[in-house]
Amino acid sequence: MHNSKEKSSASLSLLKGILPIGRASAWRDVFSGISLASMDIPQVLGYARIAGMPAVTGLYTVFLPLVAFAFFGASRHLVVAADSATATIFASRASTIAPMGSVEYVALAGMVALLTAALLLVARIFRLGFLADFLSRTVLVGFLTGVGIQVSIAMLGDMFGMTVPYPSSRSLAQLVYVIGHVVHAQLPTLALTVLVVGAILVGKRFLPRVPIPLFAVIGSIAASKTYDFAGHGITILGPISGGLPPFAFPAVTWQQFLDLVPVAASCFVMIIAQSAAAARVFAQQYHEEVDTNADILGLAAANAAAAFSGTFVVNGSPTQTAMAERAGTRSQIGQLAFAGVVVVVLLFLSSYLQYLPHCVLAGIVFTIAVGLVNVPSLAAIRAESPGEFTLALITAAAVVMVGVEHGILLAVALSLLRHVRHSYRPHTMVMEPSPASGRWQPVPAKPGIMTAPGLIVYRFGSDLFFANDHVFTAEVIELVDAASGDLHSLVIDAGAITALDYSAALTLSDLIADLQERKVAVIFGRVNPYLRADMDRHRITQVVGESNVFDTLHEALAHAGISPPHEVNAL
Repeated sequence: MHNSKEKSSASLSLLKGILPIGRASAWRDVFSGISLASMDIPQVLGYARIAGMPAVTGLYTVFLPLVAFAFFGASRHLVVAADSATATIFASRASTIAPMGSVEYVALAGMVALLTAALLLVARIFRLGFLADFLSRTVLVGFLTGVGIQVSIAMLGDMFGMTVPYPSSRSLAQLVYVIGHVVHAQLPTLALTVLVVGAILVGKRFLPRVPIPLFAVIGSIAASKTYDFAGHGITILGPISGGLPPFAFPAVTWQQFLDLVPVAASCFVMIIAQSAAAARVFAQQYHEEVDTNADILGLAAANAAAAFSGTFVVNGSPTQTAMAERAGTRSQIGQLAFAGVVVVVLLFLSSYLQYLPHCVLAGIVFTIAVGLVNVPSLAAIRAESPGEFTLALITAAAVVMVGVEHGILLAVALSLLRHVRHSYRPHTMVMEPSPASGRWQPVPAKPGIMTAPGLIVYRFGSDLFFANDHVFTAEVIELVDAASGDLHSLVIDAGAITALDYSAALTLSDLIADLQERKVAVIFGRVNPYLRADMDRHRITQVVGESNVFDTLHEALAHAGISPPHEVNAL
């Protein structure tokens, strides 16, 4: 059994997601991979539709990219393929540069995948797997909610059988147009859409293991070919090139290259966040190691394979990884079996895809998008943290109103802002005797509170740095000014302070000097080795006096001449 500790070894070893493997488990994963293919092939076709790419390129994402990650990645469970979030990020920008589905558009998709691969490779070289922690789950839920809403709206045109004259980046304009022209909906198309969407949603509720989308694809292809759907006004995909993917370098102009760099950066952030989260969840479930940096290398290889095989950016999809786990795969052998099924489809069955109605594919995508709106998670966030719920809603609204590319940047900014905000104004407390028992208890710091006659014990709940040093100083001065009686000692409980930067050190030195002039002794308790090193380096120890700096709060109180209640002695 492995532990869940993350590894950051620089050594390169292949097939981590496969080895060790036994014969019985290998055959189990093969059959599970075939089962996964039956559920996932309609999904990747749908993701190609989200990306604005030819339908067959969705199959390309689960061939060479899947194989590349199986060889270079470390996760035994992660399914690296097309994903709705990254597909939407790409389409929102590329659709303004070239017509969706065109040769130029496919080249743009390949270049985004190649740029993303380069960013992931840099991240692997410099071991930047920790970047996955900078997108909080709260704003990630909000971002995916926005993506789900935007993609749902983008599918309405095909579902109603109408052409919407707005790109996917203008969700509100699309929605207004569809509502305004709903009376012009193509009734056979709408009827087929309702049938497919209803069947998928009912199947998810009552028959979650049955691949209803696959049955919808096969059934609609057979019906379309037999009853000539195209002749009855139901649009179909049309001729699709079969065979294995072509190999070519994605040639774009220099200006297009520059325009695509922010798109690749947004995809990079989403891939790091989603892939790491999915890999960690399933590794912890099966008590396996997590090697985020090795997974990043596998993701880089997968996106490089996507770039040169005529498809679009791939991601470690949480949805498809969960599907693989439900199908029974326990190693990347299952994903390789999935890729093998895709090869059979590309070589022998791709010609049948031309009969697939657009509305069926749009309906499948619509159900995928609706699933991205995680109502239980949003409800839990709202119940436990209304402030974070607001951040999630802001992120979702930004994705819908200003676009996915800006939405992901806002998501990162809000995640960092949430952390900085807590550090800027952390929780602060003063020890105060309880009126009932006389025992000391921590209470929010307010002017006038005293710990004991002549003593204030003050706790600051964050590191001290340039942005919050004035908060620390102002609150301490307020407490000292409002102290009743003759205040002789201020004990700073530094248990939560692990670092002190240059700016904060200067501010703290001035505060200590001011309090010393007022005949108030400043004493530090619970000073850990990291803080002590900073205090020594910035000469705070010299200013306050080395005899006033202690490892424990008990020693600091004893130095102040106070005998605290028994329960404080252990601090």
